[in-house]
This record gives sequence, structure tokens and C-alpha cells, in this order.
Amino acid sequence: MEKIVDARGLACPQPVIQTKKALETLEPDGELVTIVDNEVARDNVLKLARSLECETSVREQGSEYYIHIRKESIPATQLSVNPGQVLLVTSANLGRGSEELGSILMRSFFYSLGETEVLPRRVLFINSGVQLCCQGSPVLDSLLTLEQKGVEILACGTCLDYYHLKEKLCAGSVTNMYTIIEHLMAAEKVITL
Repeated sequence: MEKIVDARGLACPQPVIQTKKALETLEPDGELVTIVDNEVARDNVLKLARSLECETSVREQGSEYYIHIRKESIPATQLSVNPGQVLLVTSANLGRGSEELGSILMRSFFYSLGETEVLPRRVLFINSGVQLCCQGSPVLDSLLTLEQKGVEILACGTCLDYYHLKEKLCAGSVTNMYTIIEHLMAAEKVITL
């Protein structure tokens, strides 16, 4: 049986929240269709579905996206993010004091992190921290290295919009506050920079 979530015109993170609620009540092997009217909502809904190990496909019709999500016998207990280590980056500089020193420290931190054997499951960027994921960032190469090693890099879409950087995102992908909160609350350990 097919369920439909009409999320057209809804502001972030409502399409993700409504889709998650619908998936929680969907029977195994059921299908959900979420309808959205922008690419960011499409991408965020797809990320949610894939994180829950659901099959997905997208049909574009004009300026609307019909996201088909099939839940294949996933127990309800698995419909939450698995715990792990999460790094929360809240600023483009590391520490307080000199911005120049803070930039040097941040570059050193991410380079060193990429060289370690123990990595966080994901790195979340908010506020001016999103600048680190964008074109011209002094840590961009290190973030791309972390992605290649399987670390999920997520940048707050509201923050990217605020700094007019969404088109300059080079590492990771755009996310929303709902997803950031989910990852923080499900993590076994959160390290804040």
C-alpha cells in the first residue's frame, strides 16, 4: 500500500520530519511517496531514506520531485540513527583569541584528524563553521580526504544561506537542523570545536 506525504511549500526541516513520521508507521515492504518542490528538500529526504536503508527513486515532474521510498522489512527499532562519534564544528576558527592563529589551528586539526586511525562517523558544520566546507577553505583538502575515508560531512543549509555560500559548497552535503539534532542526540560521543 502506498502512502503520500505532500511536502510542497514546506520550509526545512518539515519535509524530512513528515517523511520520517510516515516511515515510522509504514508497514514492512510498504511504499511512501514524498512530494517536494525544491532540490534541497529532495536531497534531505533522500538522505533520510538512505540512512534508514530504504530503497529510493525520484521522478521529476516540472518543478516538483516525487520521491519513492520503499521500506523493506526494517524493524521499527532500526528507524533511528546508529550511535557513534560526532564532531560538531561551530566556527571557522579553532579556539578563542587570534583569528589568524585559530585558522592555523583549524587547518592543523583537520589535517591531523585525516591522518589518525580513529575517525568520527560524521562531522557537522554550523554557523561560520560551514565556511570550511566551501571553495577557498584552508581545510578543504583535509575534508575531502575524510570523506574518502567514509566520514560523513554535513553543512547546515540555513548557515550556508546566511553566508551566501550554498553554491560554493565543495565538501560534504547540505543538511538541516532536524537532521543535525538527530545525529547529536543519537551519538555516543559529541566533540564540539
